[in-house]
Amino acid sequence: MATINNEVILKSIALMTGVESEAKVCPSEKKGIRFHFNGKTIEADIDNIISTEHCTVIGNNEIKVMLIEHFMAACALCKINALDVYLSHFELPILDGSSKKWIEAFNNAGIKNPDETKCTIKEPVIYLNGKTHLIVLPSDGLNVTYGVNFKHKDLNNRWVCLDINKINEITNARTFGYLSELEMYQKAGYALGANLENTVGLTQDGYTVELNSEFEPIKHKILDLIGDFYLAGCNILNFKGEIIVKEAGHTVHCIVAKKLKNNLIMEA
Repeated sequence: MATINNEVILKSIALMTGVESEAKVCPSEKKGIRFHFNGKTIEADIDNIISTEHCTVIGNNEIKVMLIEHFMAACALCKINALDVYLSHFELPILDGSSKKWIEAFNNAGIKNPDETKCTIKEPVIYLNGKTHLIVLPSDGLNVTYGVNFKHKDLNNRWVCLDINKINEITNARTFGYLSELEMYQKAGYALGANLENTVGLTQDGYTVELNSEFEPIKHKILDLIGDFYLAGCNILNFKGEIIVKEAGHTVHCIVAKKLKNNLIMEA
């Protein structure tokens, strides 16, 4: 199993609920990433998704765990497939809004037997819905291209390609949103933990914070994609395929990931 050598504990405010949250991440000899809360357990699996509104949520009639995508992306990027995560709150800590601190913690704990298994797909998976599309094609190598069309001078009809040689620009890409919409979301009970430490606010002319890299919000969309696809067992870093995404989000990521689950070919 690909796991960590020692347990790690990270805590911070939770992005959506604004509650202090702690996650104790423990090594496991059993394959799978499992979340434990209030004595109940659920596995990080695409079939366990119950919501993709604002973030990715897994659950059943006994337990729910929300905003798992940044954590799952960190597991994929570190090639970890066996962990037990014990939570003090049903929403994971947001930390700095990216996967950076999870990855740093895993590396500091030591990663045991990282999973290098390559995979591709049996046949193309294509999702088209108006302006939105997500296309996955088999290929000899990996190419990921993500396009957005936000009402922002830097992010209007803008495309970014995943550069494996600059993967830190993906891992460090923070969550984001329009500053003008923050009050509306908070009145509706969302983004209660959003602040300048964990969120890039999009303003009319720029950003509320200095960006970690050019087009950081699009790179965060790629980070979300990595986390959502890993719920189907598809680690994009080990994937041999062409992935093209335009104006999508968690809902579309997860619809396609579900189609990928039984379409993957794992190399020996």
